[in-house]
Amino acid sequence: MSGPLPLGMPWPSDSKLVLGEPSDSFHAYVHIPFCKARCGYCDFNTYISTELGSTKREEFHKPLIQEILLSKKVLADSGFEPKKLTTVFFGGGTPSLFSADQVSEILSVLESTFGLLPNCEVTLEANPESASEELMVGLKKAGINRLSFGVQSFDPEVLRVLDREHDPSTVAGIVFLAKQMGFKVSVDLIYGAPGESLESFRATLEEALELGTQHISAYSLIIEPGTKLARQIAKGIHQEVDEDLNAQKFELASELIGQAGLEWYEVANWGEPSLHNLAYWQSKDWWGYGPGAHSHIAGNRFWNTKHPDAYAKALLTHSQVAGMEVLTRSQQLEESLMLELRTIFGVETRVLKELGVSAQLVAEQLAVGAIELIRGNRIRATESGRLFVDRIVLDFLTK
Repeated sequence: MSGPLPLGMPWPSDSKLVLGEPSDSFHAYVHIPFCKARCGYCDFNTYISTELGSTKREEFHKPLIQEILLSKKVLADSGFEPKKLTTVFFGGGTPSLFSADQVSEILSVLESTFGLLPNCEVTLEANPESASEELMVGLKKAGINRLSFGVQSFDPEVLRVLDREHDPSTVAGIVFLAKQMGFKVSVDLIYGAPGESLESFRATLEEALELGTQHISAYSLIIEPGTKLARQIAKGIHQEVDEDLNAQKFELASELIGQAGLEWYEVANWGEPSLHNLAYWQSKDWWGYGPGAHSHIAGNRFWNTKHPDAYAKALLTHSQVAGMEVLTRSQQLEESLMLELRTIFGVETRVLKELGVSAQLVAEQLAVGAIELIRGNRIRATESGRLFVDRIVLDFLTK
């Protein structure tokens, strides 16, 4: 289970949003909060069977569908005219613990409620151990066209430290099958687990690249307070994360993945871009369905009650939203800077000017090669600057 939600403001009593400028696309995120076991590093809003109360996984598509229908009314009453969905993303948790029929019902309601663009990207996150051939056949029939596999590592010892349950030797067969079925495939990796050497991560990268997927993500492990792994490190069971070694691993990932022909497009992502993640980084409009899910609609951000049981019960009285905020112009600009600077597309220079970022500070970062000017009016992090892009943003906003 993740940490506490922000407090925010209460949901408006008339359920009408005060709309700012809508984006040019609309997206849906569906949170499936179930896991068979909790990984030691995980701080996401996930639940194992003993934590669910009266919630039944086999029935949980029903409250999600309730929220989809409710969102249509909220948007209509607020005067927001959603475009057809550009992307749908089933995340978690372990969405591959849902049946294909459950996924199909949710997608059918999303399509009948909002419509899907003809080329709508529909992604489902899957763990290798729960992605059976039967499930994938059903998911393909349901309308899923992209699978994101949580591989994390091909080193059994690293997987043990992370409390991952799959056998890495099975991944190639699962990915091959998914590709044969016509899915676009992404592989997620995590580097920086205690005890992971540079050589181990190199071997993981090489095995991942041999899979021939359209997309690879490689994330640096963050030790979140309150997790099992954080407690183990505090007790000396595992060593602290070596940030210098992690920097070498990031550079290695950039080198090997780039050499394999997958183009970098965001700090931790290479290949054919995930249109859904791009929607987040470009501050598009999306509604997040499910417990703890966050939404962003025309300058409004709101988030749902976290626990699946409480969320389902709150939906009965249309009170599932735990809090919200209306973003100021300054907040929107700061988020654009923070999110877009880390992508291949960069951030418009007008954003920096409107935020009052010092021209001298920008010039200094350009001079040291941390950022670069592209297309005459956009700035992005360079390959070396990607390592400390968050620090660059902090300097721009505080100096």
